[in-house]
This record gives sequence, C-alpha cells and structure tokens, in this order.
Amino acid sequence: MKKYIFVILAICLIIFPIFAEKNSKQGEDALKNAKLTDIRKLMVITGSGELGIQVLKNMVESYKKMMPQIPSSFWDGFIAEVDANSLTELIVPIYDKYLTHDEIKDIIKFYESPSGRKLVKVLPNITDESMAVGREWGKEIGNRLIQKLQNQAEKGY
Repeated sequence: MKKYIFVILAICLIIFPIFAEKNSKQGEDALKNAKLTDIRKLMVITGSGELGIQVLKNMVESYKKMMPQIPSSFWDGFIAEVDANSLTELIVPIYDKYLTHDEIKDIIKFYESPSGRKLVKVLPNITDESMAVGREWGKEIGNRLIQKLQNQAEKGY
C-alpha cells in the first residue's frame, strides 16, 4: 500500500508543475491579449488609423502638384486601397513595448472623457495646421541654410 501511495505521490510531483506552468502560461497569454485588445481600442478611440489616412491624403496632395499629368482618379483609387487597420496593427506592438496595461487603461479613460473626445475631434485640424506651419518653418530654415552656405562660399570657407 505504501508503495502505491509513493508512486501516486511521485506522479503528482511530476505532473503538478507541468499543469501549473500550463495554467500560468494561459494566464499570461490572457493578460497579454487583454492588453493588446485595449491598445486596439485606444487606437480606435483616438482615430489613429484615420489620422494616418489624413497624413496620406496630405502626402498625395504634394504628389499631385509634382505630377499634375496623373489623373485625380488614380490618386483617389490609391487612397481607397489603403487600409487604416494595417497601420494600427503596425503601431500596436510599439504601444505594447512602451506602455503598461494600466497606463493604456488610464489613457483610454482620458480619451473617453469630454476633454479627450474634444482632442480627438480637433486633432485633424491641429495636425493639418501643424504640418502647414512645419512646412513653412522648414522652408525658412532651408533658406537660412542656403544663405549661410552662400556667405561662407563668398568668404572662401
């Protein structure tokens, strides 16, 4: 009888850690999946995919000016082919890398607040105006750089 108890105890000691590890891994996977789900929720709330499409449209407008011979229907079709979700899926691992699940939850709470919803609503305007200001700033810096290079060239440096 003692022999059977010893065998059963030995089997339990071998099998229990295997089940415990499996359950632990399942728990970790569930937590990871919950975090990734919340990151995707944050991306939807903030409209990051739509913001990416807006940036694409601005970029296409620049291309249209550089290539006026290309019909607008080509550009419209190109934009229509772009899937905002593909951008979201590229961003999710970055958020996962730098933010904890609790931080993601806190950020979601902010974006679900009246101030957060307002920010999401006006962010496309802020982005457009910021890009325009950035372009002008870049032109100004570029002009100053050219002027400085010309001055240096005249001095023989």
